[in-house]
Amino acid sequence: MSDTQSPDYRTLKLDGIYQQNTNGDLMLRLKLPGGLLSALQAEVICDLSDSYSTGILHLTCRGSLELHGLRGESLSPVFRRLQTVGLTTRGACGGAVRSIACAPSEGERYTRIQALVRRLHQHFSGNPHFEGLPKKFKIGIEDGYQGARHLAQDLAMVYLDREDGRDLCDVWVAGGLGAQPREGFLLAGRVPFERLLPLIEGVIKVYLHHAPPGKRLKHLLADIGEREFRALLARETRGSQPCPVIGPLDEVLDASTAPGAGGWIELPVFAGQLPSADLRQVAGLVRRLGDGFLAISPEQNLLISLAAELDPRPLKQALQAAGVPLDGSALNCRVCPGSHACPKGLVPTRDVARQLVKILGEQGRSLDWAVAGCPNSCSQPQLAHCGIIGVRKGSAAKEALFDLYRRDDDGFGKPLQRKMTLAELMQAIKALG
Repeated sequence: MSDTQSPDYRTLKLDGIYQQNTNGDLMLRLKLPGGLLSALQAEVICDLSDSYSTGILHLTCRGSLELHGLRGESLSPVFRRLQTVGLTTRGACGGAVRSIACAPSEGERYTRIQALVRRLHQHFSGNPHFEGLPKKFKIGIEDGYQGARHLAQDLAMVYLDREDGRDLCDVWVAGGLGAQPREGFLLAGRVPFERLLPLIEGVIKVYLHHAPPGKRLKHLLADIGEREFRALLARETRGSQPCPVIGPLDEVLDASTAPGAGGWIELPVFAGQLPSADLRQVAGLVRRLGDGFLAISPEQNLLISLAAELDPRPLKQALQAAGVPLDGSALNCRVCPGSHACPKGLVPTRDVARQLVKILGEQGRSLDWAVAGCPNSCSQPQLAHCGIIGVRKGSAAKEALFDLYRRDDDGFGKPLQRKMTLAELMQAIKALG
């Protein structure tokens, strides 16, 4: 692609490409199943970042990874190299089923969840029947009820357990954050895995056929109500047959073969900004001394997988010798790119996060935080103990303004104070103790 071409960025969104500014800089988002990637894939991503991007990678709270500052002419070599290691961007942006979000855990339960994540990722990525949706459609899988992430997805599955050889999930739908947050509702309880795919397809078809362009599933539910939605879903799923999502090989392999079988080493990444040089160093150690897998956590940190039989001490010693922090004392703060790199960003989110690091005491650091650059809430501030949302862009004539949220129960966080200047925001945060 040459600079003289005028690509239709609305079309390119389906392939994970966003225009960042009027200068022609592009963002490319990689679609990782459950946030997992191999050390080899990570090294290829680092090569691409060094050659065609800024040398800084952005980790998202949904387990995706972004390259910023790409140029149109670099897309061909970038996509060619991604294909050599099985990485895709299809559906990472635009009106499609986005990456399957999943918080890495460990043990037999997580092994079953991983198999489900892989199947859904393979089924929906690039599937033309589920592209061209009115807007994005987000799916998440949770290992039990903890936090409120299941309430914020278009469709969420909460893994319960295995009974009589069948894996069971609760299915929640029509949640979402943004300027009009809405908590999802329980669509169906104790659904066996083999019934999930027809049910998910039915929900997406209802959304595709009945939601107006530019609207999320939550908006459709607000318009038609739960009763009508269930009636439409019953028509879409009438006559559907069970569809296994766990294959014979998944049944043969035990939990010890799955990434994270022996736990994880978590490496803090400030504001989700990871230099490619740092990732390359870690990936090399993981390839030589680990089990070859990495993951991106919902907190935008980097996770190193440990095999069940792996002695982690040599790997930890090598990481420490390389200067990689392992003490876990960093502030847990999710951050979207904000006005640093996003055309919709109203405030410089990383600068706000640095201010938090300076003013928070021990009690504040024990909480999890999130800073969003605009009301779209991509860093999920309503799911953090304390969330900050930029609501007005600053200029020479006026200061930027922020809303402050606090989450104290099982639902979304509630606004404590609105439309504060940065100084007022920091003062309010100090008052929280």
